[in-house]
Amino acid sequence: MNSKIAIQGIKGSNHHQVAMSYFGKDIDLVPCLSFDALVARLLQKKADIGIMAIENSIAGSIIPNYALVYHNKLHIIGEYYLNIHHNLMTLNGVKLEDVKEVHSHPMALLQCKDFFKQYPDIKLVEDVDTAETAQRIQEQQLDTIAAIAPEVAAKLYNLEIIAPEIQTIKNNATRFIVVKTANKVIPKEVIDKASLRFVTEHKRGSLAAVLNVMSDCNLSLTKIQSLPIIETPWKYAFFVDVTFESYEHYAKAKALLEIMAEDFRVLGEYKNELL
Repeated sequence: MNSKIAIQGIKGSNHHQVAMSYFGKDIDLVPCLSFDALVARLLQKKADIGIMAIENSIAGSIIPNYALVYHNKLHIIGEYYLNIHHNLMTLNGVKLEDVKEVHSHPMALLQCKDFFKQYPDIKLVEDVDTAETAQRIQEQQLDTIAAIAPEVAAKLYNLEIIAPEIQTIKNNATRFIVVKTANKVIPKEVIDKASLRFVTEHKRGSLAAVLNVMSDCNLSLTKIQSLPIIETPWKYAFFVDVTFESYEHYAKAKALLEIMAEDFRVLGEYKNELL
C-alpha cells in the first residue's frame, strides 16, 4: 500500500513535483490548500508523510512553517531542492493585452514582480496555490485572468503559456522538507545534516557560545532563523541547520547543546541533498 503524501496545493503545483521526484510518480496524493491543513492531515493520520516548502533562495524563509514543525512535534526525515520556473498562463487564445488580473501564490507573485512592472494596469491577486488557480481558470473559462504556475500545470489544465520563465532571478530554488509525526530511523552512516531548535539565555554572548560549540565540533552552520517566543517578549528561539562529515562529532555537539541551551530539540536528522 502506497504512503499517503500530503502536499500544500493540488496536482500541478511545485509541491506535487517534489512529491513525484522524491517518492516516484506512483503516489497517493493528499492535496491541502494550506500548510495548517497539511499538518492537520498528518495529526489526524489522514496522511503518512507531508512535504512543506521551508525557504526560497530569493524570498527567504517561510517563517510560519518553522513554528508549525516545532509546535506540532513533526520530525524532518528528508529534504529536496527544486529549481522554480514561473510561467504566465491563460486559456488558449487569450493574449497578454487581454489579461486584467494575475492570480497566484504570494511567493510566486513576489518572485515575478519585476516582470509586471511593465504592465501596471494588471492587478496582482494573492491566491492559495499556483496550480489551483490554473485549474480554476480552465473550469470557469476565465478569459481575463492569468495564473503564474509551473509548466506541468499548463499541461494538466490545458492552458497556454503566454510568457515563460517570468521569475526575476532565473536561478531560483526552493528547499522543501519531508516530515512525519514519528521519527524515521536512518542509519547513522547516512545522516550528515540535522535541524535543531533551541533558546538561549537573554544575555550577551549566549548565542555566540552555542555557535562556538558547533564550530569546535566541526559542524557547518547552513541556516539560522530566529523566531520570537510569543509568551516571553524579547526572547527568541533559534532554528538552525547543520551539516557534518562525522555523526560522532555531531553527537558530541548535541550532548553539549542539551546542557547549554534551553528547550533544546532535534527536529530531524537526515541526508543533506545539497552537495
